[in-house]
Amino acid sequence: MSECNNNCESCGVSCDQRQAPNSFQEKLNDRSKVNKVIAVVSGKGGVGKSMVTSMLAISAAKAGKKVAVLDADITGPSIPTAFGIHDRPVGDGTAIFALESRGGIKVMSINLLLENETDPVVWRGPIIAGTVKQFWTDVVWGDIDYMFVDMPPGTGDVPLTVFQSLPVSGVVVVTTPQDLVGMIVEKAVNMAKMMNVPVLGLVENMAYYECPCCGQRLPIFGESHVEEQGLRLGVGNTVSLPLDPTLAAACDQGKVEDADVSAIWEFSQRL
Repeated sequence: MSECNNNCESCGVSCDQRQAPNSFQEKLNDRSKVNKVIAVVSGKGGVGKSMVTSMLAISAAKAGKKVAVLDADITGPSIPTAFGIHDRPVGDGTAIFALESRGGIKVMSINLLLENETDPVVWRGPIIAGTVKQFWTDVVWGDIDYMFVDMPPGTGDVPLTVFQSLPVSGVVVVTTPQDLVGMIVEKAVNMAKMMNVPVLGLVENMAYYECPCCGQRLPIFGESHVEEQGLRLGVGNTVSLPLDPTLAAACDQGKVEDADVSAIWEFSQRL
C-alpha cells in the first residue's frame, strides 16, 4: 500500500482519514472537543431566538450535559447579557478561552471582546463570517457535549458560513404564530435542507399569554399553527412557548439561568 499524500481528490482509497473533496469545514481548536453542534435559526428577527437558545442550553445543562453557546449574531449579540457575563476573555498567545456562566455553560460572543458593550459592529459580511469561524478554530471550549449556535436572522453570510464551516448536527427553527413569520420560517427550513442539515425541531415562541389570575391562555399574536406547520415541513418535534414576563426580566437582569425552563424541557430532551 502506497504512502498517503493527504490528497483525497487523487486517491481512490476509502480510509479513515478521507475527507469530502469540496469540504469547507474548519478544524476545531486542538484543545476542544465538541460532540454535537445545534444551530438555532429563524427566518426573521424579533422572534426570541436568543432566548430560545438560552433555554435550550440551560435545559441541556440541567440534564447533566457539558454545554456551550457560540453567539454567531455578530451585529446583534445578546447572549452575554442574558447570562450576566461581562468579563473579557483571556488568551495564551495561541488561543482565547471561552468564559463560563454561573451554571457552568461556556460562552463566546463578540460583545465580550469589544471595549464597550454598546459599541456597534460595523463590518462587512466576509469579516463577520470570518469572526464566526474564529470562534470555532481559535477558542478553547474544552470538552463539550452540546454546543448551541445562536444564529443571526435570515439566510445570509453567517448561516451559510456556519453550515459549511462547522459540523452542524441539526437546526432548531424558531417562529411565532403570525402567518407572515410562518412563511419566512419556511425559507430557513429550506436552507437547512439545501445544506443537508436535519431540522431537529420547531419552536413557536410567544404563542400565548397565560393569565395569572384565571389561567386562561390568550393567543396574543394569533392562533397556534406549529403542529400543522411541523407536519407540512416534515418536522415532528414541535413546542409552543408562552409569553413569559418573568423570563424576559431574567434575561434583562443577566439571570436567565434562574428562569423556569419546564415549558421547553421535553422538547429539548428530544434533540
